Amino acid sequence: MKLLFDQNLSHRLPNVLENLFPGSSQVRLLHLDQADDTTIWSYAAENGYCIVTLDGDFADLSALRGSPPKVVWLRCGNRSTTYVHVLLRMHANDILAMDRADDIDCLAIG
Repeated sequence: MKLLFDQNLSHRLPNVLENLFPGSSQVRLLHLDQADDTTIWSYAAENGYCIVTLDGDFADLSALRGSPPKVVWLRCGNRSTTYVHVLLRMHANDILAMDRADDIDCLAIG
């Protein structure tokens, strides 16, 4: 499962989580840092990413449109990259289970 980290999350996260989520990226690394949510949504859907965000807008899009893409909504507020890294590692099994589930489009963790 590939994760696409939203612009408000560190571009370092794909590297530190490579062993759990190979092929992940961040919007800045893909030159999407100036893109609107709909463009990021479409890119993620077309390229097999799950969006990871602090932004409730993607959770709203998920409720409206369903998946793909799936969304991991971090409900922890602005935290350090280390905190987010550990949080995602702690919930890796939940994220992977969501990917396999047909009835879960958005997973809120925090």
